[in-house]
Amino acid sequence: MKRILIHAVFVVGVVIAGFIVGIVNVPGEWYQSLAKPPFNPPNWVFAPAWSLLYVLIGWAGARLFIGRPLTSGALTLWTALLVLNLAWSPLFFGMEMPAAALVVVSALLAGILLFIARTWGKDRPAALLFVPYAAWVAFATLLNASIVYLN
Repeated sequence: MKRILIHAVFVVGVVIAGFIVGIVNVPGEWYQSLAKPPFNPPNWVFAPAWSLLYVLIGWAGARLFIGRPLTSGALTLWTALLVLNLAWSPLFFGMEMPAAALVVVSALLAGILLFIARTWGKDRPAALLFVPYAAWVAFATLLNASIVYLN
């Protein structure tokens, strides 16, 4: 029962944090006016994609929390990655600074890959939970870089 509660707290906490950041930093007229690459997905794709990813991120965090001290360094990295993740939207949408957001999302991608490498031998399920996250953030990095280039 304790494990279920820990997973619920992590998943709900991450989803709520992502929801709050998304609500506060809604793409507006500025974003609509930007030139975007042809592979830019429709806006409705982002909310379901990030909702699923936040569930996976929360689940991985709960696994690391339960697995301490074996994964304590990974839990610290997980926390740093969550902070970077939540910082991207305010930079890109809130402050309208796509170049600064590109720096953050690039660091996030590097950190996710590092997380996968570091947890692979200690908690493979946690590492695998981050594989879709890595794929999406790689795409987001390309999209962010394309927007910077085009504008």
